Amino acid sequence: MINDFNYLKPGTLKEAFAMYAEHDDCKVICGGQSLLIVMRQGMIAPEYLLDIKHIKELNYIKFDKKEGLRIGATTTHRTIEKSDVIKKNYPVLVSMENKLASIQVRNWGTIGGNIAHADPAGDPAPVLIALKAGVKFGGAAGERTMPLEDFFVDYFETALNKGELVLEIQVPLPEPKTGAAYQKFNLLESDMGVVAAAASVTLNGNGKCKDARIVLGNAGSTPRRIKGAEELLVGKALNEKLFAEAGKIASEDCEPVADIHASEENRRHILGVLTKRMLQKAFEEAKA
Repeated sequence: MINDFNYLKPGTLKEAFAMYAEHDDCKVICGGQSLLIVMRQGMIAPEYLLDIKHIKELNYIKFDKKEGLRIGATTTHRTIEKSDVIKKNYPVLVSMENKLASIQVRNWGTIGGNIAHADPAGDPAPVLIALKAGVKFGGAAGERTMPLEDFFVDYFETALNKGELVLEIQVPLPEPKTGAAYQKFNLLESDMGVVAAAASVTLNGNGKCKDARIVLGNAGSTPRRIKGAEELLVGKALNEKLFAEAGKIASEDCEPVADIHASEENRRHILGVLTKRMLQKAFEEAKA
């Protein structure tokens, strides 16, 4: 049962900043696919809800080859999934969105709400970090931008200060000869992932690895880059043995927790397998 609250619906971003600054015990809602669950469970009971989902200034997908992709915070997962420009230039994003929960959730949930909620089991963050995404956020005092991987601080905690909102996700255009892949392991198709792995691989003119990113989901308190495995790959001619070694490093360099869905050991094993498979898939895409 959800406690009573006061509903605030700003029409513009400026109004949202003012309302957020004015009310202390206030939570931001931008779709509510995560926030309403914890409210219904009685984990939080804010006095005010600030609904920014209908602010048109934050609902957009923009792309050019110089600046890359920019997605406004109130853009729904379904809009991203159906975007032709994202499908053409960032197919792994479309693939990820296609696996995110159910169509009903994707129709209402937003990319900004998902990122701000900072659930380590969330689908978008590992993929976006593998694509070197940044996040723009701010409030009445001004705006800030930082790499998305630095935005997550702990379980459900971010770099947002009081009065700040997520405004935009920024994704650079991948270099030529780059491939990317994402897969989660879940018990039911519409469930959040027990664990997940995203990988990107960029090849140089000689076919060797120029750059690589490996990002694990639900393998600790925040999305987790496996830099030791990335360093193993860079400069090498990639092969199945290297991918297996990278998977082994990933299974060791993470901090998954046990719950009713899987033990810690089981999670580590799956993360190793997923890392190997996603690197192989990203490599094949980079070569194509």
